[in-house]
Formats: sequence, C-alpha cells, structure tokens
Amino acid sequence: MRNAWLLLALGGLGLGARDSGIPNPEPQAPNPRVDVVPNDAQHRVDVLVDGKPFTSYIYPTTLKKPTLYPVRSASGVVVTRGWPLEPRPGERVDHPHQVGLWFDHGDVNGLDFWNNSDAIPAARAAKMGTILHRAVRRAEGGPGEGVLEVTAEWVDYQGKPLLREDTRFVFRAADGLRTIDRITTLTALGQPVTFVDNKEGLIGMRVARALEQPSTTPEVFTDAGGHTTTVPMLNNDGVTGRYRSSEGLVGDSVWGTRGRWTMLSGLVAGEPITLAILDHPKNPGFPTYWHARGYGLFAANPLGQKAFTNGKEALNFRLAPQEATTFRYRILILSRSATPEQIETYYRDFTR
Repeated sequence: MRNAWLLLALGGLGLGARDSGIPNPEPQAPNPRVDVVPNDAQHRVDVLVDGKPFTSYIYPTTLKKPTLYPVRSASGVVVTRGWPLEPRPGERVDHPHQVGLWFDHGDVNGLDFWNNSDAIPAARAAKMGTILHRAVRRAEGGPGEGVLEVTAEWVDYQGKPLLREDTRFVFRAADGLRTIDRITTLTALGQPVTFVDNKEGLIGMRVARALEQPSTTPEVFTDAGGHTTTVPMLNNDGVTGRYRSSEGLVGDSVWGTRGRWTMLSGLVAGEPITLAILDHPKNPGFPTYWHARGYGLFAANPLGQKAFTNGKEALNFRLAPQEATTFRYRILILSRSATPEQIETYYRDFTR
C-alpha cells in the first residue's frame, strides 16, 4: 500500500517515464522524514516533515475539541483559516468553532458538539458537548510516514462521558503532496448514544480565505438550534476557491449532495493548491453528503441526511452501550492543480 501511494505521489499519477517504457535514469529522491513530537506541557503534538512544520494536533483548554491546526502544503503554505487563534488580515470572523481540521457532530443525545466554543453564552452552555483529549497512545515517525494515536472522551456539560474516541492519524509526505488519514472509532459508554440527524458534522476543515469561493452578497447561516450568523460580503481579491465533487457537480451545487470525494482548488500565495476529502465505502452513511460552503467550511457529513434531502431521508445513527463504529477519511493537500481523474486515482488507492 505504501509503495502504491509513493508511486502515485512521485510518479505524477502515472504520467512519467515508468509508463512510457523508458527507464528513468534519475535516482528517486529519498522519502522525506516525518516526525511526530508530543509536547504535553503545551497541549500539542507537532508533525514535522524534514524538520519543517506540517500540522499540529492541539488540545488547549480554549478549544472545545482537539483539532489539527494549522495545516500546510508541501511548500509550507497554510491552507486553513487563522482566526480565531491567529487572525490574518482580510479573513472572515464568523463561526469561532470552525478551527483547523476537526471531527464532531451537532446533536449527540441532544448535545451540540459542533457549535461549542468559548463564544457560547452561559444560557446555552448546558446544551453543548465537549471533546476532551485524554492520552497520546502512540507517536512514531519514519521515512515518508508518521503515526499518531490518541484517546479522547465526548462529555456533557457536567463532564460525564458519553463516548470514548480512539483515533489513529497517519501523516504522509512526498514531493508536492501531503496526506492525512483519520481513522476514528467511537464507543458508546454507559448508555445508548444517538447521533440525531443533523447537518452540523462530521469531519470538517475551515480553509484559508484564498480557498473560499468568491461571493458577492452577505449571507446568513442558521445552526441546528436556530441561532444565526451573518457572514458579510468581503473583498474578493485573491479569492479563488472552487468545489468539484466525484459526481461532477461544481461550486455551490456540491452542498447537500452525495459523493465519494470532493475537491477544492484555488491559489494560495500564488501557489496552485488542491484539497480533497475522501470518504470510505466502509463508513456509515456512505457515500457521504457534503456540507461544503462557499465561505470556507469544507465538511463531509454522512449523519445529516434529513437536512440535506428536505426530509426525504433520515439517519438517526445509534450505538448501544459498549457498541463501537469506525469512520475512515483521507485528506489530500496537493501543491498543484489536479483533475477529477487524478483525484479518482488517489481515491482508488485509498479504498483498495
């Protein structure tokens, strides 16, 4: 599997000398070194490629869930939004819970894990859930690949755990490419757990301003509790993002549709960037619905079918006590433009 992935990355997706039948006289570049470095005192685990930052798994007390932040391309370009942790000029300042690359849900036994943040007023706090990091079980680096395994708990307002989360991250690096696999197993603890059908989920990232889709009008968004956020129109200079799904839909039409994967392409600091989130056939609710918004929220949600179909479908996913389920995703960060056919090649490698 690793060799197949490296052939994709280093061979330009099958377009090089190997397929032409001409021997390649150039020696292959050595695999970059991926290091995974825990720092308990700073509530983070840093992921480095040849000593340079790729991303960090962070769990500060100011956040209501662990997240990967920031996420960088192979050249070091940051592809995630900075606000609210590290504001940058020209960014939107909405949805303070959308930080980095995360995994949670908007209604778990009536608790909202998705929208929770320090900005939640005290009157709503009892309705919110928090994901608490508990342990780093494994942190291991190596050539081309590093692994991080962590345990967390999904708790209510009083700290009572509903779910145990065991997540395995696999970070890979090659020339012009970074990937993140997130394999998350959720286990219900002392009571049944229902993921109530809700559009706010499941794996999501908030992208840099340059990867948003250009917008010419202010927009108002409403969460599952009916609370609204106004997203004003901003200067669109340098805003170049464009969604495309595995089903051939583009732009805003991707939202609320099913697909095996969705890609987001644009220019960041003059560099062509393609992001993609790949769903796995073994995931509940496959193929996922896409909660992909032009303002920079890029999320896959297999557990919000009612919201995306105007009530024609519904999935209230339930776990009995001690029952577990696993979700598998791959995130691609390519330092180039990519075609749907190329993303499909990566997808076949992921699901092989």
